[in-house]
Amino acid sequence: MAPELDMANVKAVVSTVASVAATAMLVRSIANDFIPKEFRSYIFDSFPDIFRRFSSQFTVLIHEFQGPSPNLVFEAVEVYLGTIANSSAKSIRLGKTENDKNLVITMDKDEEIIDVFENIKVTWRMECRRIESGSQNDEIKDMIAALSSELRCYELSFHKKHKEMVMKSYLPYIMERSKATKEESRAIKLYSNFRNWGSDGMNLEHPMTFDTLAMEEEIKNVLIDDLASFVKGKEYYNRIGKAWKRGYLLYGPPGTGKSSLIAAMANHLNYDIYDLDLTEVRSNSNLRSLLLGMSGRSILVIEDIDCSIKLENREKEEEKENKHNRVTLSGILNFLDGIWSCCGEERIIVVTTNHIDKLDAALLRPGRMDMHIYMSYCKLSSFKQLVFNYLRIQEHKLFDKIGQLLEAVEVTPAEVAGELLKSTNPNISLQSLIEFLQNKIAENKMKAEMDLTLQNEKPEEEPKDTTNSESTLDSSEDLTHVVNL
Repeated sequence: MAPELDMANVKAVVSTVASVAATAMLVRSIANDFIPKEFRSYIFDSFPDIFRRFSSQFTVLIHEFQGPSPNLVFEAVEVYLGTIANSSAKSIRLGKTENDKNLVITMDKDEEIIDVFENIKVTWRMECRRIESGSQNDEIKDMIAALSSELRCYELSFHKKHKEMVMKSYLPYIMERSKATKEESRAIKLYSNFRNWGSDGMNLEHPMTFDTLAMEEEIKNVLIDDLASFVKGKEYYNRIGKAWKRGYLLYGPPGTGKSSLIAAMANHLNYDIYDLDLTEVRSNSNLRSLLLGMSGRSILVIEDIDCSIKLENREKEEEKENKHNRVTLSGILNFLDGIWSCCGEERIIVVTTNHIDKLDAALLRPGRMDMHIYMSYCKLSSFKQLVFNYLRIQEHKLFDKIGQLLEAVEVTPAEVAGELLKSTNPNISLQSLIEFLQNKIAENKMKAEMDLTLQNEKPEEEPKDTTNSESTLDSSEDLTHVVNL
């Protein structure tokens, strides 16, 4: 009995559909025969508007271009939908450029994606319309036609009672989420001032991270916390009336990892690096131009500042600059925290030196160099990180002996790494390091003994006869006295 009822229902549905189709064809035939073409177009074009008036749905159209310029909202939506496209889309677009770290996912045309924001269901649809050759449509600008063969538009649909929530909360959320996603996915760039930073820069391929950096753990953790506070500190810096920037001075012997630390900071923050070579800077005004050419979310690096240029006494700088047209100490100080340093935000300045004692005290004060980080010789904790990086081991019977030797001699992480590179066999590599440390200790002891011997063998200097000089000084005084008389 049930199958017979189902068959009857199917027949009824088919009959109804056929009747509706026949009626529609009849109406269209009558319209074509008795209604002028102009009126037919008006009537049929009005149907969507009539249906829209009785619909509970509200639609937002986001075109790819805003006049002749790219629509930033469209770009943000494209990035955002790429992060959720896998959830409900049946097809996606995949791509990657040299500026992207990972594969980039975008929504395919005529595809639909369902999204939920604070219990509000919205539907996204990508509409594409091909540009006909020679089209004079007002929506199509010359520049757009030259760059693309189709016009793309995102269609956002939702219940009209949620209009305020979507416009004031959902779309701003997409803009912020898109910005963060782009920052995370883009490749880090390295720029040099050899040609005023250049236009593209080079991708920073340095693999160093804080996880692999051979550095004292306590200092590393303090630095990571300080960087986290800086990144979140926009409102704080605005409140206290200071430019959103922070300076770090890295000092210590060569080979202690200053450059590696800079790379780790860049990878941790996903900030571009601007490597400033002061020997290529012609004047203080050129220095300001370079500052203005930097982007936000970046690290400015001045390596070996004590060796790169000779910074003159500040009292003589004006004359020196006019004569040689070179950068001066006051120019650097103003560059770091003068009025021009406020042009831009979320910048980190890193200065490195092997000799902190050679730097002017004004360069070191807070506001210019907010944190001073001593890059020390290799100790046991740094050694263990290096061993894990190179040999992939965390414990070994020779660690205690190596730790004792590291306390007795000053060696840089670079020297230790050089020994660990000699073999991938932990026993061979660690034994080679022990021999290197023992030889270093013996060399230092021998050098100290030779210095002591030379000092003991050096003949004592006889006291200098200062009679003539004192006499001359006295004579001068007497002569003056006589003249005055």
